[in-house]
Amino acid sequence: MTKPALCIHGHFYQPPRENPWTGLVDRQPTAAPAHDWNQRICDQCYQPNAQARILATDGLPERAFDNYSRMSFDFGPTLLAYLARERPEIYDALRAADRDSRARFGGHGAALAQSYSHAILPLANARDRNTEVHWGLRDFELRFGRRAEGLWLPEAAVDLATLEVLAAHGVRFTLLAPHQAARVRAIRREPGEDWSALGGDRGALIDHHRPYHIRLPSGRSMAIFFYDGVLAHAVSFGDALRDGAALLAMLERAAGADRSWLVHFATDGETYGHHQPFAEMALAWVLDAVERGRSALSLTVYGEQLERCPPTMEVQIREQTSWSCAHGIERWRSNCGCNAGRHARGDQNWRAPLRAALDLLRDHLAAIFEQQAGALLSDPWEARQQYVELLVDRGPDNRDAFVSRHATRRLDPQQAQRALELLDMQRHSLLMYASCAWFFDDLADIEPAQALAHAAYAIELAGSHFAATARRDFLAALAAAKSSSGIHGDALLAAVVSERKSIANALASDSSSR
Repeated sequence: MTKPALCIHGHFYQPPRENPWTGLVDRQPTAAPAHDWNQRICDQCYQPNAQARILATDGLPERAFDNYSRMSFDFGPTLLAYLARERPEIYDALRAADRDSRARFGGHGAALAQSYSHAILPLANARDRNTEVHWGLRDFELRFGRRAEGLWLPEAAVDLATLEVLAAHGVRFTLLAPHQAARVRAIRREPGEDWSALGGDRGALIDHHRPYHIRLPSGRSMAIFFYDGVLAHAVSFGDALRDGAALLAMLERAAGADRSWLVHFATDGETYGHHQPFAEMALAWVLDAVERGRSALSLTVYGEQLERCPPTMEVQIREQTSWSCAHGIERWRSNCGCNAGRHARGDQNWRAPLRAALDLLRDHLAAIFEQQAGALLSDPWEARQQYVELLVDRGPDNRDAFVSRHATRRLDPQQAQRALELLDMQRHSLLMYASCAWFFDDLADIEPAQALAHAAYAIELAGSHFAATARRDFLAALAAAKSSSGIHGDALLAAVVSERKSIANALASDSSSR
């Protein structure tokens, strides 16, 4: 008899941390004793989940267990690039896990894609939103060797315009929080007025055991899985991961009696080992017990479940909502009250002017790109769309072929280099929107500083074409962002540039002296 299915999703992500002037991650003292936060989380979470320990009855390790190949997961493209460069053993383990999962789950892989820079897509303009999704999907395809069936939306932030982009790119499904559903009804041939509104601000009446169909204004459609919010909260913020057997019992209770049901939840992947030490062992215990048949559940991934049990209900979403802000998507543009509790004092009034300043900079850079790249590339914006090919493979052959493919004519080496600099200027204009820049508490935190480093480097790549008036307007807008310590955004920008360039110069000097 068919068992209810279990799918545990981990959203694995770290913001880009590289110094734009060196391409390397600088030392981050707050991550001590590790060199930086990427290194620390690799050691606490990403590596252990590839080789989780399952203990024997005497408490000694019995064997290593790969969690990734039995769960659903997504890793951000910028994090995958870091892993490929700095921790290839983890990178290779993730790709192997996806290959193994396809054999285990009827050809459906465990890995989902993620948009490129983890920007909040409903706050992006149409062109950037499209590039973010395209780069995320193509990056996934180049790294995992297959097209992604599903895509994780950063912070699960959603609106219809974002879903339209996903559907246009062939994405079959995404995941949302239960409170992001607005109304449901049975699927019908002709639209009717018989929608059932969902009560409660946490979407208590959404049936998270099934996928839902959503019709989009364009006529396209896709599926949405609404994860179990109660389970997600218990795993993320409760003590559910202290005992694998207790967690499995909780999951079995959530299954009920319907054999077509799906039991599933989504959390930050870093929950398993970083936020909660050794939690990867509890996860491994559960996945191993289910796989070995010691449970009333069976393992699946979302693509397989969608094939087995296609939607019978359709849904309308609550637009401009997310999984991590009670006020929709205000956490990334206003002082809504959501914060991480890092600072006892202060507010987040800096969020709105920071976004306004970066939006102004984005538009200035776009104008420069159109003008300068237009003389070198036959279609600058299409070239930007395809630039993802070089983000995975920057080898000289691939680079030369890319330039030849997109150039208006045969370019000399200096012209070709300038075309690539302009494209990289656009890449940094996307990286400066990583959601972490607004997520936490103060403008002077390392995440906003990282965003400003990308902004400064993009300005540097623009060169003399970034007019004095544009610079003045940008700095004036940035000065309106003020940290709790009294530092204004323009002063923070200057400090960030000085620090990052000093590090780059020191590395260059050390290298030349060898």
